[in-house]
Amino acid sequence: MAHHILFLGFLALTCSIASASYPSPLQDFCVAKPNSPVLVNGLACKDPKLAQANDFFFAGLHKPGNTSNFLRSAVTPVFAAHLPGLNTLGISMVRIDYAPWGVISPHIHPRATEILTVVEGTLYAGFVTSNPDNRLITKVLQKGDVFVFPEGLIHFQRNVGYGSAVAIAALSSENPGVITIANSIFGSKGPISTEVLTTAFQLDKAAVDYLQSKF
Repeated sequence: MAHHILFLGFLALTCSIASASYPSPLQDFCVAKPNSPVLVNGLACKDPKLAQANDFFFAGLHKPGNTSNFLRSAVTPVFAAHLPGLNTLGISMVRIDYAPWGVISPHIHPRATEILTVVEGTLYAGFVTSNPDNRLITKVLQKGDVFVFPEGLIHFQRNVGYGSAVAIAALSSENPGVITIANSIFGSKGPISTEVLTTAFQLDKAAVDYLQSKF
């Protein structure tokens, strides 16, 4: 009897793990229908008989992004919202442009692992492991190098070369999401309580007010 209970417990655990993984497609494709009134976990599908080649096509990734901003970087995404044929396929990509010393600030993707390939230039890239270690893992990347950022971990890049840099990144979701740490904490709508932020970041109120004003 004990063996049966142990087996059933193991079976329940494995089934719960399996159900938490990314679901497999149940059809050839599910071209996104962004304006559909149907609400689903993702994007609704249009009639597959109406699918066309342009639903699976995106043009323009060869064009540099506009890096004239305070971060001196630009991200050109190719998610399901931009390429409808990606819907439900569990994959997407971005082009990242970096002016000299440009930064992709610390952020997380709540739904995707990211694999980044340097196309041009030199990048300093890294991520921080989860609590309690919070270990910083970094690498200087050259043209042709590849680096992986595990799902849900804070990561970043900086151009440490003297010229512009370009990278292409693939992500394991058609809608990976992005949470930029500084924007989310100091630029939330509405603002997080000053008392919470002064305690969490060990800053005085003036510093918190200043940072919130920046975002």
